Amino acid sequence: MKTYTKQKLSFDQFLEQCPEEGLYELVDGKIVEVRSTRNHDDVANFILFAYNDEIRRFNLNYVVNNTAVFKTITADGTEQGRKPDVSVIDKYVWRSNRSAYSALEQPIQLAIEVTSTNWEDDYIDKLDEYQRLGITEYWILDYLAIGLREDLGNPKVPTVFVFLLDAEGKYQRTQFRGLERIVSQTFPELTLTAEQILTG
Repeated sequence: MKTYTKQKLSFDQFLEQCPEEGLYELVDGKIVEVRSTRNHDDVANFILFAYNDEIRRFNLNYVVNNTAVFKTITADGTEQGRKPDVSVIDKYVWRSNRSAYSALEQPIQLAIEVTSTNWEDDYIDKLDEYQRLGITEYWILDYLAIGLREDLGNPKVPTVFVFLLDAEGKYQRTQFRGLERIVSQTFPELTLTAEQILTG
């Protein structure tokens, strides 16, 4: 992971200064390159294609991609620029300004993070920021079972965590393992098991 800036940047400055090649986030005022393994990409792409199939099959009003960046705010008011591994976005929101770069300031419908070495970001920082922003549904795909034992069990088991906003705007968590079928508010007809998703 490379960082590109010395002074702390705002979200707008991040958009102006972000390199054109590669994928980046704004984290604690710094431009950070997001890199992933092939295994990580396989898991992310599997669910991206599955969502696309659901959108086509039921003519849903969503766009799904792996490049969208949106602004979040931390508990102390710091602007961040987050790029989930997979984003599901209301088509009207996405198309409201199609000539713009893929940066959004309003909440998307569903964000997915596939865990990697910086897994604490997914379980702690992004969880808090996505909840603050009001993202309705957030998934963590811990295919490596690298999170905490208190989340993954002992021994640790690869797990899909689905977080849904409740009436108070707080995430409620459900976990899925092995042959358990994922239950999604955004894609209620989805018939995938945790194992299918986590093996990509």
